[in-house]
Amino acid sequence: MASEPVLKGISFRLDPGKTVAIVGATGAGKSTIINLINRFYDIDKGQILFDGIDIKTIPLKLLRKQVAVVLQDVFLFADSILNNITLGNSEISEASVVKAAKQIGIHDFIKKLPGGYHYNVKERGVMLSVGQRQLISFLRAYVINPKVLILDEATSALDYNTEKKLCDNLINNLKDNTVFFITHRLATIKNSDLIIVMHNGKLDEMGSYKQLMSNKGRYYALESQQGNIG
Repeated sequence: MASEPVLKGISFRLDPGKTVAIVGATGAGKSTIINLINRFYDIDKGQILFDGIDIKTIPLKLLRKQVAVVLQDVFLFADSILNNITLGNSEISEASVVKAAKQIGIHDFIKKLPGGYHYNVKERGVMLSVGQRQLISFLRAYVINPKVLILDEATSALDYNTEKKLCDNLINNLKDNTVFFITHRLATIKNSDLIIVMHNGKLDEMGSYKQLMSNKGRYYALESQQGNIG
C-alpha cells in the first residue's frame, strides 16, 4: 500500500537575491521543503533545480557547501566563539568573522563578553542565553556567504527589535543570495519578495504581503490571529 505523500503540488521559482518566507501551521510542510533542498532525503516525484541543475545530480558535499541552515535549536561546542563560528576552517580568518559580525549587527554583543571572540561558551553553549546562541549560529552561517541561506524558526528566542534588525541586515548584505525564512512569527517577513502559505502539505497561497492581505485568505487569517491587523 502506497504511503500518502507529505507534500503535494508544490511549485515555485526564486531568482538569486530574493527572499521567500514559508509560513503555515505546525505540520503544514514548511520544514519538509527545507529538508528536501538539503537532500536530507530525496523526493519521489518532480525536481528541485539549483541554477537549472537537478540537485540529485549534484554531489552532496558540493550542494551543502552552497546551502547554510540556521535552526531553532543551536549546538555549540565547548570552545571559543571564534572556533564555534569557523568550525576549524582555516580559510575563515578572525578578521573576516569580525567584519561579518559588524555587518549583521552582533559585534558589540560579542565584544562585551570576557575575551570577546575568544570567550569559551562551554559545552552546548551554556554560558550564553538561548537568544545569544541563536545569534552565534546566524554568524556561523552568514560568514561562509552561502548561495542559499535557510532560517528555520531561527529567531524564536529573539525579541522583535533584535529579530527585525538582524533580518534586515542579512537581506541588505546578501543581495546576491537567496534567503528562506521559515517562521510562525509574521511581523518581520512583510518585506519578503515572496510569501508561501502552506496548509496540510499543499501550497495554499503565494504572493507578496500586499497581495496576500488583499486576498483575505489564509495568510490574512494568520495575521489576524497574531494581532498584526487593526
